[in-house]
This record gives sequence, structure tokens and C-alpha cells, in this order.
Amino acid sequence: MNLLLVALGGFFGSITRYNISLNTEKRLIGTWTANISGSILLGFLVHFHINETLPEWIWLFAGVGFCGAYTTFSTFGNETLNLFLDKKYGTAFFYILSTLITALFTVYIIMKIL
Repeated sequence: MNLLLVALGGFFGSITRYNISLNTEKRLIGTWTANISGSILLGFLVHFHINETLPEWIWLFAGVGFCGAYTTFSTFGNETLNLFLDKKYGTAFFYILSTLITALFTVYIIMKIL
């Protein structure tokens, strides 16, 4: 049953991520949006999971499955590498820093507020 929950969450997460990439028509913006919004969602889910107020099935479906497929570290890495290969160093560093700082800061704020 746990495997099915993770698989279903991953199914919906990957479809949502794909829809974002279609709507933005820009790879960097779509990936950045998915990674930041996924980090925010995961921050909430982790908080409630740690405090045992989130049922295990929701954690498996939403936290592990959905967020795992929705956020796109592999795409982030590939896009960053391509920026370096294209000698767009400033854009690459901005992309790395803005993704990491924004994601970590928003999760930190969520953990402090809740």
C-alpha cells in the first residue's frame, strides 16, 4: 500500500511539474517555480509529519511521492550545467543562489511560524 501511495503522489507531482513547464515556456523559470513551491509545500508537510499531526498516508502520498516528483533537482542540475557550458556564468550563479537561498529561507520561515 505504501508503494502505491508514493507512486500515485509521484504521478500527480510529475504531471503538475510538466504543466508548469508548458505554461511558463521557459525552462529556468518553470524549474525554479517548481523547486521553490515544492520546498514550501514540503516544509509544511515535514513540520506536521515531525509533530505527528499528519497521517502517514498523506506523508507518503504528498511528501514523498508528490513533492519528490514535483521538485526537480536533476533538471536544476542539468540546466545549471548547460548555463556553465554556454559560458553564462552570472546567470548560473544567480540561478543557483536564488534557488537555494529562497528555498531554504522559506522553509526556515515556515518552521519558525508553525
